Order: sequence, then structure tokens, then C-alpha cells
Amino acid sequence: MLKHTRHWLGAALIAVAGIANAYPDKAITMIVPYAPGGSTDGLARIVADSMAKSIGASIIVENIGGVGGVPGVQKFLRAKQDGYTIMLSNMGSFAIAPTLYPHMKFDPKSEMEPLGLVAEVPMVLSVSAASGIKDLPTLLQRMRDSSQPRINLGNGGPGGTGHIGAEYFLYLTKTTSEMIPYRGTGPALVDLMAGTVDVVIDQTVAMIPASKGNRILPLAVASPERIPQMPDTPTFAEGGVPEFDMSVWNAIAAPKGIPRDRADKLVKALNEALDDPKVKAALDSLGAIAPQGKRRGPEEMHRLTQRDLDRFAKLIHDANIPINK
Repeated sequence: MLKHTRHWLGAALIAVAGIANAYPDKAITMIVPYAPGGSTDGLARIVADSMAKSIGASIIVENIGGVGGVPGVQKFLRAKQDGYTIMLSNMGSFAIAPTLYPHMKFDPKSEMEPLGLVAEVPMVLSVSAASGIKDLPTLLQRMRDSSQPRINLGNGGPGGTGHIGAEYFLYLTKTTSEMIPYRGTGPALVDLMAGTVDVVIDQTVAMIPASKGNRILPLAVASPERIPQMPDTPTFAEGGVPEFDMSVWNAIAAPKGIPRDRADKLVKALNEALDDPKVKAALDSLGAIAPQGKRRGPEEMHRLTQRDLDRFAKLIHDANIPINK
């Protein structure tokens, strides 16, 4: 009898341990540190559903808008290291904001666990149809003509990729513009459609859907050649600004200290999502390029973070972009 009892207790303890170690056993929160309707939000919603099916738990996208993505990043940094909070963002949060917002006290090298790239996305410069501008040379001519009303340039908020992309464009072309920051790309595009702002530079993920109603006109895409999703849109090189080659990488991270087995499950779920035909089709339709082969997984995200922290710190210095201390 005692022998059977011991076997029963042993089996029970193993079962309880298995339940205690089961992951995930509740919903996972995916923080997006930007407002709904923008590029990063769009990518998050594409991959979250597929990752959820792979990992066996719901993944809830939580948008936390705010200047430079700072509020969302700060919530991410406060999260438990248990694998139930992850963040999908872009190089704006992972490689630009740490220089522009030092008070955020976010060191991507030591305070996050890279999980992998989601997509790289070319930047697009679009104008409001109400502006009457039809091509990039005409825009540059208008921006350099002091007798014309000053061109204003909307962006998704200070420190975001749209803001840095705009500053980079002005720096390369030696032009000036009135910068109008918004709380996310979505609101900036609404005003671009309405003609309230003249120009917005952002990712194809946001620009392709926004251009469907003919209220905005894409003038240039930052790619070596025209992309199939926007065949009538010239490259920046065709428009006379070949140096503007800015593409945005988007990726997922977990708080530093997440258990290795849980990080591995999340990496596996992301890779399976990237192989999902529906995800592939959705990304392709928006001009987003999913990583392949060695570009998948934590190592490539880690490499790009290291590279771009230095790259954008130099740009911010050279272009005299204000640092928010």
C-alpha cells in the first residue's frame, strides 16, 4: 500500500510541477509604444494573431502613445520578467529614443532581450493632394523658394522614425520646414489627407493604405528600385536625393531576465508567424520585407541595435536635432 502511495504522490508532484511550469497559461501583452493606426501598430496586429496560434495563448496588442514612444518603453521596462509582456516596436524605440530622451534611462544593450526582427520597411515621402505638388523636384523647389508659403511637415511624434526620417531628409537636402508633431502616425496621416499638413515621411505599411483614396500622393520611396506595391512612385534617387536610403526595421523584445525557455518559445512563435502564408501575404501587400535565414532571431536584432545606436547618435549630433534632457 505504501509503495502505491509513493508512486501516486510522485506522479502527482510531477503533474503539479508540469502545470506550474506551463507557459504560457494566460494572455501575453504586446506593447506597441505608439498610437493605433500607424506602421508599427499595423505590423503588430499582423503578427500577433499568428504568434498566438503558435504559442497557444492570446496575444493582446496594447497601444501606449506618447512622445517618442517613451511612456510605452517605460511600461515595458517596469514589466515582470516572466514572458507575459513583450514589446513590438521599431528602431525609433530601440536605437533612436535612447539618445533623444536620455531621461528615459533605457539602455537597449542591457535592459532588453532581443527576440527577432519582424520586418524591414522602406520610408515613403507623401504630400497632400491639396498641395498641388506632383513630384519631388517640385517639392524641393517650393521648399527653397522664400516667396512661397513655408512647407509644413507632419510626423508621428518627436523621436519616432517619421520624425528622424524628416530631419534626415531636411539635412540631406539642406532645406527647412515647419515641423508639426502628432501623437502617432495615424493622426498625422489624417491631417495629411485633409490638407492640414503638406508632407509626411513614414513607412510603406502606413503609406500604402493611406494613399488608396487619392487624397495623398506618394512622391518617393527609399528603395534601390521601385517597389511592386507602388509601381508609379519613383525612388528617392529618381527624384534627385539618392542619399536618402532610410528603411525601418521593426522587431520584438522581452524584458531582460526572461527565462531562457520562455524566450525560446517566443522566438519560435515569431518564426512560425513569419512562415505563415497569411502573414507573408499581408506583409508583402504593405511593402514590408520579412527576415529570412540568418536574419531571423535574436542575434540580428542585437546587431542592428548596436549599429544603429551609434549611427543615429551621430545623425542627431550632425543635424543638430534637439535632445530632450
